Formats: sequence, C-alpha cells, structure tokens
Amino acid sequence: MSRPLKKHLELEGLFGADFLPLSKTAKRPSKKPARHPGPDISAWGWPSEYLAFREEVLDCRKCGLCATRTQVVFGVGPLSTPLLFVGEAPGADEDVRGEPFVGRAGQLLTSTLKKLGVERHRVHIANILKCRPPDNRTPQPDEMQACLPWLQRQIDTIRPKVLCAMGNIAAQTLLQTKTGITRLRGRYVEAMGTRIFPTFHPAYILRNMGDLPLFEADLRTVCKETGLLEK
Repeated sequence: MSRPLKKHLELEGLFGADFLPLSKTAKRPSKKPARHPGPDISAWGWPSEYLAFREEVLDCRKCGLCATRTQVVFGVGPLSTPLLFVGEAPGADEDVRGEPFVGRAGQLLTSTLKKLGVERHRVHIANILKCRPPDNRTPQPDEMQACLPWLQRQIDTIRPKVLCAMGNIAAQTLLQTKTGITRLRGRYVEAMGTRIFPTFHPAYILRNMGDLPLFEADLRTVCKETGLLEK
C-alpha cells in the first residue's frame, strides 16, 4: 500500500469510514443544500436572557457578511461547561446548518474529543466570526471588530475555566499578537478575562496529519485542566 493511500485510510478512519470513494470524479449535486433549521438548543437549558441574546445575534447586520451568509452560526453547548472552544469562522457546512464545527474539521474535533473520553455536548463551541466569509476567505479586520463583542458576551456568560483558541486567526485575534500558532500552541496565556490555550485548527490537521498527535495532546491537556478528564 502506498504511503499517501495509507494516510488517507488513517484519516477516513477518524471519521468512522470503512471504505474509499470509487472515483474522485464522482458527480456532486448541483443544487444548493436547503437551509437547515439550526441546532436543537433545548437540551442545554439556556436561560431566557441568553436566548434573547442569541436572537439579537441571529439578526446581526453589523458588517457586510449579513448579505452573503445563509444564517448566523451562534454557538452550541452548555453554559456551565468549564471549556470553551473558539475557531475562526463558519465554513460551508456550518453556514447551512447554523452550527459550528460540523464539517470535516468539526468531525475531527468531535472524534478527537471522543477518543479522549469527552463527548462534544459537554463543551461549548463558537467562532470569532458568526457568519461565513465568502469562499471561506480570511476574516477581515472590520468583520472581526464588529463580531468580537458578541464573543466577549459569550465568554462573560460562560466564564470558562479555559478557552481553547484553535488556529492562527482565533489565537492571534484573542491574544492580540502576530506570533504564529506553532509558537503559541501548548501554553496558557491570560487574555479577555480568561485563560487561553492556543492549539492548531482541526482543518490544519486534516492537511497535516503528522501533527495530529500534538493536537490530541493539546486537547488532552485542556480536558484534564478543566476536570473533564481525570488528571
């Protein structure tokens, strides 16, 4: 078996796949997926004040992304969690479903947490931006400036023991630094009123599977620190 094929099989295994596609040229549906009604938030018992805050965010018109989004991707998870994950921005799958980290990168995050013994529903997940940038381009400074107050209110409400910032954009924005994630990852920094632990974005790991052990080690660190895993 060739090395590239072996790596591909390992990656597919992370998502529970036991097969390979027969052809890379398989036709994809041309129709745009229908908008998803959004995540079921009833299980988390969010108070009325937080639900009202969510409705305010869902109607946000603070930047130009409101004209291109399918829907706002607010965030999911319990407010009592000690661990908050923050990424960069929604992708195509998230834009349709209204839930962060549900595409391939999100599946990797979920499967890695599960491998450690932590179910996704025990943590809170959000992004710097609540709306998808067109073609998944890098968020612009004015978009992040407009959206950060929403995230700050989420942080202030959840008051996590640890905020895990995933990827360059999330880590550099929250820590107000230009230092790259390779140098930032793996250590705690105090910012935005909480302890921030930078790590790789799972989308990066999908392209660089050799760094998967580092990503797993980082998630194990924050899960232990927050009491989701025994130390």
